[in-house]
Amino acid sequence: MIFNEERETMSEVEREALQLNFLKNTLKRVYENNAYYKNALNRVGVKPEDVRSLKDIQKLPFLTKKDIRDNYPTGLFAAPQEEIVRYHASSGTSGKPTIAAYTKNDIDMWAEVIARSIVAAGGRKSGIMHNAYGYGLFTGGLGLHHGGEKLGMTTIPVSTGNTARQILVIQDMKPDVICATPSYALHLAEVMEAKGIDTRETSLKYGIFGAETWSEEVRTLLEEKFAIKAVDIYGLTEVVGPGVAIECMEAQDGLHVQEDHFFVEVIDPDTLEVLPEGEYGELVFTSLTKEASPVIRYRTGDISAIHRGKCKCGRTTVRMSRTKGRVDDMLIIKGVNVFPSEVERSLLQVSELSPNYQLHLSKNGHVDHVELYVEICEEVYRETNESLDHEEIHSVKQKVQSVIRNECFINIPVNIVEPKTLPRSEGKAVRIIDESMQTANLK
Repeated sequence: MIFNEERETMSEVEREALQLNFLKNTLKRVYENNAYYKNALNRVGVKPEDVRSLKDIQKLPFLTKKDIRDNYPTGLFAAPQEEIVRYHASSGTSGKPTIAAYTKNDIDMWAEVIARSIVAAGGRKSGIMHNAYGYGLFTGGLGLHHGGEKLGMTTIPVSTGNTARQILVIQDMKPDVICATPSYALHLAEVMEAKGIDTRETSLKYGIFGAETWSEEVRTLLEEKFAIKAVDIYGLTEVVGPGVAIECMEAQDGLHVQEDHFFVEVIDPDTLEVLPEGEYGELVFTSLTKEASPVIRYRTGDISAIHRGKCKCGRTTVRMSRTKGRVDDMLIIKGVNVFPSEVERSLLQVSELSPNYQLHLSKNGHVDHVELYVEICEEVYRETNESLDHEEIHSVKQKVQSVIRNECFINIPVNIVEPKTLPRSEGKAVRIIDESMQTANLK
């Protein structure tokens, strides 16, 4: 099933004509209504009327997170205050948050792309959606909520936290779709299992997971735990929120970008050159219909690739690969570039571990130091009489070191800790702990 056949199955010619028209309108809007964009376009000698084809978008300057923060809070708005009906903010951990504004048309557009996303994931009008994303300034909760209602689903605004209540709602209200961060969904399964609840016997059939990078191995784990189809959803507060792209449950092979509202490019983060289809680089998005706070060539920092071709689900929209990490999350360990998602993929090959891990970064003089912390699973821990000094624990540690060396090409210290020792998250999982930054903040 496809929510909007006309827009999601367009021919390439139809799509490009629509995108170009929307792009021209957006450029005219920001040039006439926003001083930052007008000055930025003037600096590169481009006027809105100079953009005559989609390829001309490459003449436009990039927008960065720093630009957004430098113009905090309202310096990138392109709508008057009386037209703005809502604000949201990023969940970023450093510096000022990025503020997104929405007109009534923006909210309607957002609900539309989320409704499309829920249908792509398997949701239907007659279904019930358990929404465990956070409500409030974070875009996840309200974004999925409005999309569910746009589709006509019964939408349960559970939000994050209170895991006991979440379990009760799943048991009693019998939703068929769950929306959450993958790390929280795994935590939910862990608590249910501890209560003796068979997670495969719930009413859930589909899961929409996002807001953090997760691997194919985590997908397999979620699907096995809950007996569901698990799909990845992508979005950014700066662009609109979740719903920019979504996997379809038929293929689970790349996320369909809602191209009638968002134009996507992939660039080399060093040279800033646009990369050809299939090559991995930094995702860049331009909003084509956003009114209140549009973005022009926004550098997301996310690493992905794009590819075209009709999907077996029937959609013709461009698909982006699942993000493999962020430009600023990439670790350089003894000269080797490593993304946390690659570490996660490797660890999930070790059946004696729980899915929870952390990478601790520190400085030894001027030398970077990285240590890995992983949890032994409860069954193995009980078999070793709850002793981390047991011979079997040492064997697991060697197994972890071997798989990290073979898969990620690095040798790092591995620390095995007791079950449920590492912190759980009710939102985005924290996988990297920079101890040198924490020390600096204490001074």
